[in-house]
Amino acid sequence: MRVSRALLNSAACALCCPARAAHPTMLIDSLTHPTPEALLTFLRAHLHARVTLHLAGEVEVLYAGRATSMAEAGDRLLLLKPDGSLQVHGPRGVKPVNWQPRTDHLSAELEGGCVVLHAERRSPAEVVRVRVITCAQVTALQLGDEALFLLQGSEAQMQAALARTPELIEPGLSVLNRELLVGVGGIDLYARDAQGRFVVVELKRGKAGHEAVHQLGRYVQAVREQVPGTVRGILAAPDITVPALKVAQAAGLEYVKVEALPQVPEEALQPTLF
Repeated sequence: MRVSRALLNSAACALCCPARAAHPTMLIDSLTHPTPEALLTFLRAHLHARVTLHLAGEVEVLYAGRATSMAEAGDRLLLLKPDGSLQVHGPRGVKPVNWQPRTDHLSAELEGGCVVLHAERRSPAEVVRVRVITCAQVTALQLGDEALFLLQGSEAQMQAALARTPELIEPGLSVLNRELLVGVGGIDLYARDAQGRFVVVELKRGKAGHEAVHQLGRYVQAVREQVPGTVRGILAAPDITVPALKVAQAAGLEYVKVEALPQVPEEALQPTLF
């Protein structure tokens, strides 16, 4: 895919222009080449403060849970986010060498002269153990995330892409209909899951809020009144507000994060007679 120079210049301008600047990154604290004792004090001060931590240094990673793996000592970048997710990146590639999508308990101890970070998850039972042999730098950041994120293209294009590749929403999902009209509106995607249950999918290009959750709830209720068996509701969007997510979970509705879509070729126009 080619990107025009004008588009690149426009993006660069948006990054540089103060009027369009995003919420500034807030540096809370940082240490360079800390001693193990200083690093332990730093981590204990910030581990539970709902901030973003990143640590660069020589680390060793041990994972135990559904399987067991070990990343031998090497230069790594450790990233810990306020939602409890943990990633350990190597010097190459975009995928982390180890990660934890969510943690229920974080702790740091001093063992054998090295700081050891434990990230535990209860369900499924998993633990990531990061042993910091040497630390080049550790930083605590307060990152703002108030910008609206939109998927490229229109909602109709998003609908077309996910109708052709519903596995991006859930493996085994098959689409039965698009824009299916029910008494309270049109369902974006009407589908069945791998277990044969009916699924109502509501799509949003931007950050989903309360209205999207209530809309999905109305569609699910309308379908339940017309078909037997279980009817699931899935809200697919690049992001969702925390209050809206809590409302969805309380109502038995599901949220699926969709950040990237495959390119869907435009349907060929009907050939003319002449």
